[in-house]
Amino acid sequence: MALRASIGQYYSADSPVHRLDPRVKLLGTVVFMVSCFFVSSLPTLLLAALAVGGAVACSHVPARRLLSQIRPIALFLVVTSLINLFFVQSGEVALSMGPLHIHWSGVHAAVLYTARFFLLLLAGSLLTLTTTPVALTDAAEYLLAPLERVGVPVRQGTLVLSIALRFVPTLSQEAEHIVAAQTARGADLENKGALAYARACVPLIVPLFASALRHAENLGRAMDARCYTGGERTHYHVMRLVARRDAPVIAALALYLAALIALGMR
Repeated sequence: MALRASIGQYYSADSPVHRLDPRVKLLGTVVFMVSCFFVSSLPTLLLAALAVGGAVACSHVPARRLLSQIRPIALFLVVTSLINLFFVQSGEVALSMGPLHIHWSGVHAAVLYTARFFLLLLAGSLLTLTTTPVALTDAAEYLLAPLERVGVPVRQGTLVLSIALRFVPTLSQEAEHIVAAQTARGADLENKGALAYARACVPLIVPLFASALRHAENLGRAMDARCYTGGERTHYHVMRLVARRDAPVIAALALYLAALIALGMR
């Protein structure tokens, strides 16, 4: 029984994607993820796949490392695909299995929706792998700063996000230690069905929750000792847009959106 969480784990590499301004990466990823919901045909799907595939190739991130982030959500993709396959019943029948009938529209929906959700998750995973949590939250704070004029606590929200991303790998590692300790005490946590697997996780929740509370208390004491009151935060690294580095990516994103709109209007 392996409890692994790769969210927030930065993959260090010297690539064009890693060197991009975090604001450009965050904004580009959000725009691409939103555009995935407008993918409705094979040409637009191929265009979106080409866009995210080019970004993955430029990132120098191993495919195995990238896919490991999507593995925990693979069950959701499978369930979504099956729901569309069996419950979308319009058009001609492609296959009949007793009381079950699979229509071509169901096949189309299953392939299209699963593929675009996969591309969406792939883009989000690439963002977290090529951007440190601190840079990611700094970029989010900068892009959401105008909301502070209407009373939205952007700085506090991005600080909470930064802390959450920072402690996901820590809690994941402690969960693995708890599993190893329970296994050493004779707990059988391997080769179980879905219901038995859920029951086996119950003895792990209490110590993991206690560990999370302990980390939160220690962090609170450290922040109090440094007289943190939630005001203005300073940044060690100042973000700067570099035309030679960031402008081509912005132009490529605009070209992608224009091509997506043109293909979608056909």
